[in-house]
Amino acid sequence: MFIQTEATPNPATLKFLPGKVVLEDGTRDFRSSQDAEVSPLAQKLFSIDGVEGVFFGFDFVSITKGEAEWQHIKPAILGAIMEHFMSGAPIMKVEESAGASGEDFDEADADTVATIKELLETRVRPAVAQDGGDITFHGFRDGVVYLQMRGACAGCPSSTATLKHGIENLLRHFLPDVQEVRAVQ
Repeated sequence: MFIQTEATPNPATLKFLPGKVVLEDGTRDFRSSQDAEVSPLAQKLFSIDGVEGVFFGFDFVSITKGEAEWQHIKPAILGAIMEHFMSGAPIMKVEESAGASGEDFDEADADTVATIKELLETRVRPAVAQDGGDITFHGFRDGVVYLQMRGACAGCPSSTATLKHGIENLLRHFLPDVQEVRAVQ
């Protein structure tokens, strides 16, 4: 098994491509070893000193490090990912339903929200996934779109520019109701 790695715009995050599907549907963002209890692979990765975040996309795993240097932890990460995929163990212990989304918007804005979600899905998420991250819709109130940056995008130095100059301009171009885009944690 050969695992490719790619740099991301976030110097603290590296994207690992195992050449296999990681998650069939959606993404998962783990920010602590406690969050990772639902995933044997994420648990294994958090056991490596220096790993502070694990993110699963369709065909990649993004790892965010702390103070450790990549040359010290990258071999252990590659080994853990390879060992997991070779074992045939599941990525997640149980399938979770994506039902409770916690989205906040007024029903009167349903058409606007549907367009926001479509633009995010077709124009933004593919580009963000290329950088090892994801973006999720959280709400729309009083002209403000609330989005969460995940994976390599969470804490990335260029994420503010991506939100303000990229996504905000795109949404404002197509939807005059959108006045601003804000990040949520």
